[in-house]
Amino acid sequence: MKIEGSLIMKAPIQEVWDFLLAPGTLASCVPGAEKIESTDNKTYNCLIKQKVGPISVKLQFVVDLAEMTPPTYVKAIGRGEALGKLGTFSLELVVHLNEKSSEEVEVAYTMDVTMVGRIATFGERIMRAKVDKVGEEFTNNLKKKLQSMVGG
Repeated sequence: MKIEGSLIMKAPIQEVWDFLLAPGTLASCVPGAEKIESTDNKTYNCLIKQKVGPISVKLQFVVDLAEMTPPTYVKAIGRGEALGKLGTFSLELVVHLNEKSSEEVEVAYTMDVTMVGRIATFGERIMRAKVDKVGEEFTNNLKKKLQSMVGG
């Protein structure tokens, strides 16, 4: 499943980059984030709680910042499990910062999520609706956080 989004920020690209790479910024925008701990400057342990259809699920996973080209590109890889033997999943997040002007940056992201096990057996329609809702909430949370921190 794919989650995609973008937003425009009124701030210099380096300021947006520094903010995005601050420990936990992106992860803290994920709806349902219960715990985000940095184990080093490129690895994060995360615990997210979500409700999918009729069940609540806790997702425990590790995210590694696999590739970076400051101040325009970062790729993160995550792997984990849905607690309670509901399945496993992996994710790949790519974030591009495109400088529109010296004071305006487009933040575009794409996340691919692959699930295996009982959690993946829910109908595609239920999973797609949940992914779309989480993607929309993530974009809104990120925009609010960026606006408050960089003054845009």
